[in-house]
Amino acid sequence: VKEVADHFSLSEKELTGRSRARAVSVPRQLAMFIIREETDASLPQIGQILGGRDHTTILHGCEKIGSQIETDERLR
Repeated sequence: VKEVADHFSLSEKELTGRSRARAVSVPRQLAMFIIREETDASLPQIGQILGGRDHTTILHGCEKIGSQIETDERLR
């Protein structure tokens, strides 16, 4: 979480907060995806790490970033 926040010049509090602004939500979804791919954490556990989000929110974020990675060179 810290690495993603630092990369996008956000605080960890902003990244795990409630903001739905695109400048925060896309990095948050990227953090969801990275945590899911690189750890054995469950969707509910990832939700707790990222501010108490529901597991369905985590699933949606991971799917969204997963599909964007296929088409967006910057995310690879």
